[in-house]
This record gives sequence, structure tokens and C-alpha cells, in this order.
Amino acid sequence: MPTGHGPGPRVRTPVRRQGAERYLLLTLLAFAGSVGVTRFFLELTGYPQLGGGGLHIAHVLWGGLILFVASLLPLVWSNRWVYVADALLAGVGIGLFMDEVGKFITQSNDYFFPGAAPIIYAFFLMTAWIYLRLRRPRRRQVRVELYHALDGLEEWLDNDLDRKEKAELRSDLAWIAAQDEDPGWARLGRVLLEFLDGEVHGAHAPRRSRWARWLVGSWLRFRRWLSEPRLRAMLMGGMGVLALVALKNPAEVLLANRFPGFSSWLSALTAGRHVELRDTWSLMLTRVSLETVAGVLLLVSVALLAARRRRLAVGAGQTGLLLMLTTANLVVFYYEQFSTMVTAAIQLAALLGLVYYRREFVE
Repeated sequence: MPTGHGPGPRVRTPVRRQGAERYLLLTLLAFAGSVGVTRFFLELTGYPQLGGGGLHIAHVLWGGLILFVASLLPLVWSNRWVYVADALLAGVGIGLFMDEVGKFITQSNDYFFPGAAPIIYAFFLMTAWIYLRLRRPRRRQVRVELYHALDGLEEWLDNDLDRKEKAELRSDLAWIAAQDEDPGWARLGRVLLEFLDGEVHGAHAPRRSRWARWLVGSWLRFRRWLSEPRLRAMLMGGMGVLALVALKNPAEVLLANRFPGFSSWLSALTAGRHVELRDTWSLMLTRVSLETVAGVLLLVSVALLAARRRRLAVGAGQTGLLLMLTTANLVVFYYEQFSTMVTAAIQLAALLGLVYYRREFVE
């Protein structure tokens, strides 16, 4: 919307916050950690209850309280660090809230309802999909870039603008100043750019903490150590193990069909997981099919990596891992419950390893 010729109509088009994908990633990690730590703690302590005399203070209430605090923070304070705190609190709060979903979708208030784990995992996948959408490149617009530039000046006010952030801010302001969509915005960009380049305050960014320097140095040393042969061997070993884990259940079903005792085996498989035997046949068939396809794709990827067919290997491996992470795990969570979180984390690590391998050694 041009501004050089007087006020125009009000603009309500939403503008994505700069760094939104980083904040959402923090929320995702806090969400997963909250659910995992809560379940692990309750399992270790025998599922204690806080309260007495007919009262039970469930952790869904603590989750709601934390979410309330998270909603207040950005309304009260404007500092950039608030967004980091808000992202972490929101993740912890929604994790505590979602962990008790089984109580609210069953008439018996069954915390251990087997469908709760797939629902929580599906909610996590939905949030992860939003995160991936936010990582997509966006088309540059003057209004959006000016929003981000003004947002970046908040870091300057707190004397927390490091060299990389200053370079990004300067790039945004230079682009605004050079655009010809609106002369008023271009003039504002030039003024802010001159101010940023000429101001002494904030010119010397605060030194990184010892912890931050150690992290950066460790990552650089690890990248130098992680050569193509080493990463390829790690991926082959990791995906090989994941393939065997995925094919274990289909192999047992196949062997159980050829030998007597299939019903007793299935009963043993579902024992203690609150799964009725009559409800498992269609789910079991779905699980076996998905795990078979994913396991075979991972084995194909391992074989292709061994043969140095790197591009085909990455494609097969990513397809198999995505099939496990986005589809098969929804069924596996129903049977294995929250123990599947460990396997899902390893699958995600393997997928990220393949993405890194493709970027550094294939493309």
C-alpha cells in the first residue's frame, strides 16, 4: 500500500514474525519433552495423585496455568527474549494438557486409553507441518521487510544485535531503500540505514558466552570430522537397524501364520495395553503393511549407499523414514504406546542425517 500520497485504507494482512520458525521449533521440542518427561516420571513414581478428600489436581491444570502465563507474556512485554520464553512455556503447557487427552475422550476418564498416544502424536505432526511451512522461502514485500527491520531494531535497543543480525538488518533496510514501490518507505529505509551505519551504540555486539562459544566450536569440529565416508557408514548402520526393527513385527506375523499359536501370540502382543483383541485385526494388517514397505525402502537405501548410488539412496531412505514418521507410527503408537517416542526420535535423527548428507555431499 503506497504511503507517499496521504493515508490509505487500513491494512490487516498478517505479517509472519521474523524467526517464527525458530520459535515454533522451540515449542515443538518443549511439547515433545513435556509429554515424554511426564510419562516417564509418572511411570517411575507409580502414578501418584496430588490432592485428597475427593480432590485430584491433575497436571492438565498445571498445563492450563502455564499456557495462561505464556499468553500473557507477549501482551505485557515487548523484548525479543519474551518470544523464546513464550515458545518454551507454550510447548510445556500444551504437552501437559495434551497428555491427559485420554481422560476427556472416554466416558470412563481412561488416562491409559490406547488411542491417546496416536492423538498426541498426530497433534505433534500437525504442528511440525506448520513448522515446515514456515521454513519455506517467502516472497519479499516492502511492508513485510519494514516490519522485520523495525523488529530487528528492538535488538539494537537492548544492545543485543550481533554481527550476523546486524548484517541481516542492514540487508533488509538496503532492500527497502532501493525499492521503487513507494518513495515514502524507501526514504524511511534510507534514514534507518544511515542511522544504523552511523550510530556508535550497539556497534560492538556483546561477546558470546563461554557456553555459546563452546557450542559453536564443537559444531565446527564435528563438521570437519564428519566426512562423507563416515556419515555414509553411520547412515547405513542406523537405517539398517531401523529396517530390522520395522520388519520385526511383519516377520513375526508371517511366522505366526505358518505355525500354530497365532492367537496366543497376538494376545501376548496386546497384553497390558488395554487393546481388545477383536479390535486389532484391521489395525494389525495396516501396521504390518506400512512397516513392511518402510523397512524394505530402508534396506534398499542401505544397499544403494553401499553401491555409491547416493541420490537414489537418499530418495529411498527419505521416503521410508517419512512413511514411518508420518503414517506407520500413528498405528505403532496405538500398540506400543509412548515407548515409540524413542524409536521416532531415532527415525527423525536418521532423516535429518539424510537431509544433511544430501545437502553436503550429493547436491
